[in-house]
Amino acid sequence: MAELRNIVVVGSGLGGLTAALHADALGHSVTLLTKGALDESNSRYAQGGIAAAVFDDDTVELHVEDTLAAGAGLSVLAAVEALCGDGPLRIADLVRWGVRFDGDESGFSRGLEAAHSRARVLHAGGDATGRAIVLALIARLAASRVEVVEHAFVTDLLITADGEPRVAGLMARVGEGTEPLEIRADAVVLATGGAGQLFEFTTNPAGATADGLAAAWRAGARVDDLEFYQFHPTALAVPGSFLISEAVRGEGAVLLDAAGRRFMTGVDRRAELAPRDVVARGIARQMALQAGLPVHLDATALGRETLEKRFPTITRATRAAGLDWAAEPIPVTPAAHYFMGGISTDLGGRTSLPGLYAVGEVASTGVHGANRLASNSLLEAAVFGWRAIEAIVADEIPTTQEREVEAPGPAPTGAEGGGGREFLRPDLQHLMWSAAGVERSGETMLAAAETLAGATAPTDDPETTNLLDVARLVLAGALAREESRGAHYRADFPFPSDEFAHAITWTREVPQHAH
Repeated sequence: MAELRNIVVVGSGLGGLTAALHADALGHSVTLLTKGALDESNSRYAQGGIAAAVFDDDTVELHVEDTLAAGAGLSVLAAVEALCGDGPLRIADLVRWGVRFDGDESGFSRGLEAAHSRARVLHAGGDATGRAIVLALIARLAASRVEVVEHAFVTDLLITADGEPRVAGLMARVGEGTEPLEIRADAVVLATGGAGQLFEFTTNPAGATADGLAAAWRAGARVDDLEFYQFHPTALAVPGSFLISEAVRGEGAVLLDAAGRRFMTGVDRRAELAPRDVVARGIARQMALQAGLPVHLDATALGRETLEKRFPTITRATRAAGLDWAAEPIPVTPAAHYFMGGISTDLGGRTSLPGLYAVGEVASTGVHGANRLASNSLLEAAVFGWRAIEAIVADEIPTTQEREVEAPGPAPTGAEGGGGREFLRPDLQHLMWSAAGVERSGETMLAAAETLAGATAPTDDPETTNLLDVARLVLAGALAREESRGAHYRADFPFPSDEFAHAITWTREVPQHAH
């Protein structure tokens, strides 16, 4: 029998919940920390669905091909094969754990999304797939032995003070105004999500502030592909934004310019179902042509009954904004949506720091390359959340009690900031949207990097401190990648280059161009 582990999982999205439930089922001691309430995560807000080759007219090989094509030459084949190959198994687990996907006695319902060659996207609650999955797994968690700690903000990772550096736990502040607690662990699994709050316009919730990524970076973990941030083409153009799922375009909705003309047909032969980076840039350029006015998404041809049944969440959101999308087109704009880059991992979620594992959006597995295929994000969380626990069980890990540990010191020069302008979060978000948004240029990014080089956040705002650390890394990666590829588009280098057909990785402040 494998040795039982003391495992700390950070994050309550699908990746964290999968890891916690799988570890608990194997008999390990599991503590799940989450920054907010247990049901608050990026996963909860996923609308479109979860992609997997579970239908008779589909194959794992086709799913692999579509994922590689979307990744624009940077996806890691072995990681994509693991994702797509394990996909049907993880869907079966979700069903076993209580997730009720839409369908009838004949089988699952399924949708078509951009860049998929088959309709393979399962959904639940119409357009509330993430919420349905998360709530089902939380109900399962309630019957487990997992210890759940809500409102726990991870400040730093604990590193061994002697011998080979390895992660031996973490420091976390439980509740506002409290002192950080030391939590020891044989293994730490980071499932802390993305960094949408880097940008002025985002579909991410307020808690998406790169906390896990920043803590891993400060501890010395290698990070990859931070220049690749996916901008969803269609967020509702109202204060606070709201994701309008790609599945709406998959059902037949079209994009219109300010004069009511369909324009994506002149951008790409796939029109509204081109990859997300293509559609987002098409919208951004059209908005520039019409003095920044949003474009419109016309879903009226789908009919009121279909919209209310298939997309009840979006229908409620548009109605709350004073819009009737069954009767008229609605204004939309691109918004920061998903971080393709993150903490470098292998196929078992192992990072460059022994004892530290990362899954979901905080990780860079190589699956997404330069551009994530729609609805592969929930699948990645489930697949690699499971794989991380399998890796922990297989790895030789010294017991917690044997280790003397210490929290890391200050971040390295250049990533630490200090002595410069104090940035409030809205200032940082505006700067990053302007300099590193849908379209970029070396000149504007260099100016932004110089502005942020010595910047600090208010001392009572650790989330913005984390965002500053990651913002500097995003700009560094985007400046180093002198080409356009996938979600990374530079007006001064508008074409892909064979010279950059590889990941750009960072450890501390030393870039490594890994082939």
